[in-house]
Amino acid sequence: MVEIAVRSTRREEMIDVTDEVARLARGVREGVVWLHCPHTTAALTIQENADPDLRDDYLRHLAKLVPQPGFKHSEGNADAHIKASLIGSTQPVLVEDGRLVLGRWQAVYFVELDGPRARKLLARVSAS
Repeated sequence: MVEIAVRSTRREEMIDVTDEVARLARGVREGVVWLHCPHTTAALTIQENADPDLRDDYLRHLAKLVPQPGFKHSEGNADAHIKASLIGSTQPVLVEDGRLVLGRWQAVYFVELDGPRARKLLARVSAS
């Protein structure tokens, strides 16, 4: 298992980790990179990387779906826990000829929902 360090700078932020994940795929003819976020207030997604406005739209819409105030959770971050559950904590990414199999406009994002924080992303490469 490999650990990738991720540092967020805002409370909610989508951090492109595609390059770090792609490094793990080098030399793998065929397989899968399994990614796991071991945090309950962060998540992983594969999403468009061409237009940075989409990341803002994504986070803004999540905030509308699950607004921050009004929860019983004493730490004040219940919204982050709920958003992380909605997005998910694990992403498999296929590998072919040493490269991630992603669509033309796709990237792998670590989604921070309760930052800023120092985080980690866990990865395991399974070669066929």
